[in-house]
Amino acid sequence: METALTPPSGLGILAILLSLVIVGLGVGAFTYILAKRIRPLFKAAPDFRKDRIFTRISNTFNLPHHRMPRYFLAGAIHITILIGFIVLSLRWISMVVMGFSADPYLPWHFAIVGDVYDVIRNIVATAVLVACIVAIVRRAYFRPERYEVPERFGKSHTPEAIFGVALIAALMVLDMMFEGSMVAAERQQDMAAKFLLPGTGVWFASLFFGAASQGTLQVVHGVSFYLHMVVFFGFLVYLPFGRLFHLVMSLPTLMAMKLDKGTVKPVRWGVDDDKLDSLESFGVKKFEDFTWKHMLDFYACADCGRCSDNCPANAVGRPLSPRFITIKCREYAKAAYPLQGAIKESVPLIGNVLEEDEIWSCTTCGACEEECPLLIEYIDKMVDLRRGMVDEGMVPQSLQKPLSAIEKRGNPWGKMEKKRAEWTKAIAEEVPVKEVNGKEEAETLFFVDSITSFDDRMQLIGQATAKLLHTAGEDFGILGKDEKDSGNEVRRFGEEMLFQDLKDHNTEMIKGSGAQRIVTADPHAFNALKHDYKDLPPVEHISQYLARRIREGKYNFKALQNGHKVYTYHDPCYLGRHNNLYDEPRAVIDALPGVKRVDMERCRDRSFCCGGGGLMLFYEPEEEQRMGVLRVKMAQEAGANVIVTACPFCLVNMEDAIKVAGLEGQMEAIDLAELVAQHLDE
Repeated sequence: METALTPPSGLGILAILLSLVIVGLGVGAFTYILAKRIRPLFKAAPDFRKDRIFTRISNTFNLPHHRMPRYFLAGAIHITILIGFIVLSLRWISMVVMGFSADPYLPWHFAIVGDVYDVIRNIVATAVLVACIVAIVRRAYFRPERYEVPERFGKSHTPEAIFGVALIAALMVLDMMFEGSMVAAERQQDMAAKFLLPGTGVWFASLFFGAASQGTLQVVHGVSFYLHMVVFFGFLVYLPFGRLFHLVMSLPTLMAMKLDKGTVKPVRWGVDDDKLDSLESFGVKKFEDFTWKHMLDFYACADCGRCSDNCPANAVGRPLSPRFITIKCREYAKAAYPLQGAIKESVPLIGNVLEEDEIWSCTTCGACEEECPLLIEYIDKMVDLRRGMVDEGMVPQSLQKPLSAIEKRGNPWGKMEKKRAEWTKAIAEEVPVKEVNGKEEAETLFFVDSITSFDDRMQLIGQATAKLLHTAGEDFGILGKDEKDSGNEVRRFGEEMLFQDLKDHNTEMIKGSGAQRIVTADPHAFNALKHDYKDLPPVEHISQYLARRIREGKYNFKALQNGHKVYTYHDPCYLGRHNNLYDEPRAVIDALPGVKRVDMERCRDRSFCCGGGGLMLFYEPEEEQRMGVLRVKMAQEAGANVIVTACPFCLVNMEDAIKVAGLEGQMEAIDLAELVAQHLDE
């Protein structure tokens, strides 16, 4: 095909050799560095990620793009660059071929398909260049706080980020110069130049070079091509050295994503729970104890800071930033597995790479995972690290007593087992509550769990729940003294063997009750029974039960004299993010006559943890303020004066936070079951 300028491969054998050297060095260096970088993955613990392949493929191309726009400008920039990489990949393949072939036209270049692709490509390349310029200016002059690196975590990543984006921008500019010089030459020779959409980069380049001589255009054409080749393969080689490595590792990371929310990885993949005693060591103690997927997470992190920006522990000044958990582990991997030299001897992670306090500071709320566009897993890593610390006896003093109490008495307060059902005495005449202990049976088991059984204030939730079950005509009962703590937090605090004992005991008692279904008002118990236990009857949270029964017409409600009360619903982490139950509680509230409800700015999957989940009530962290206080203020800003939640732990924290914030008399908190019970028309 006749061209106005000599193509790169037509400049002689030296030009072809130059192309060969650039491609050979680039591909060779990238392959070598990549092989060195992924060495730790072959020494990692096993992980099972081969199931539900079609779900994985679908999620890979849907979930990240759903999360990116949450930070609008950053999301727009990244989506634009991502689309650019996809569209321009064909162009880059073509340019490599141009270095060797006098006829570089590949299948996508012919006929109308090629013309359409060229127009789209030029538009996309221009958009990518604009996005890069905006990104550089934003990083350099209007840097969001989430990009900052505290001194204790090392140096700023801004120069590295700007350099990487500048390389992408250079690729766009050099490609525009390469093609623009050709179009200018074609116009000078009255040849049929390709259509250029006005305003695109190539269009501007063709105008800029329009008055240049043919010799100058040939030089620009050739130099811009080889500079493009150098920058492209230089960029490829640079990727494994910094945060832009996520461009390579994000796809396999997304394909290997965790599919089941609310679950915790087993202590060791391939080892059944009844064989855990055979393991010599529990959890993660050294880097190689991480699974290969979790190591992949470290490399896939884009260092965008969204996880830490949404982490409630980070917001209140606890010594935890999920972002830097990943970065510190990634930097350790690079140091321990250098590009040159022998692999370094492993060292304990705690005390050398990570600190005890930052691992214990995590509430396992899941906000970091919900926000991450690359679906990086943090909770499983935290649990595994805690398992390792528990195995080494590194348990915070404040947690030792409740864990010991659970082991001895089945509840963190150490109260007598026979007192577990005493909350029923206050409603015995109005609502008969059976104890299903082998002598009596019930169709529905109300699993009460520890806090509702023993905390004086939270017992009101149990009483309200029993009343609602009774009013709906439910044949229900409780395990009473035969029930033990569900163990949701015991497992997530790393005490795996204690959790297994709790699970085995409760499973035996539940199966022996003859119940066909389970209802609980505690999201933590709900999560454990649903995800951590096996072969149990179906489990419902009380919000699901109420929503279903309201639809069936089982309740009659009356309006109350609420005055100027405005309600807002606080999404508990283990009901919302871990189990996707957002609509049912709101539907129940909205079914109550005379109740005005508003949502807080941070709600549903972006809800803000109260900080009091399970054993976190006993943990004494270093923090600047309480999470619950921040949450109460969010409710106040939304115009609400009543906070409704559906979790006893959240209620404890909300009521305490109202006092700490000095808002007594202005704000109040109530559980969903209590609110519905108040509106029952008997």
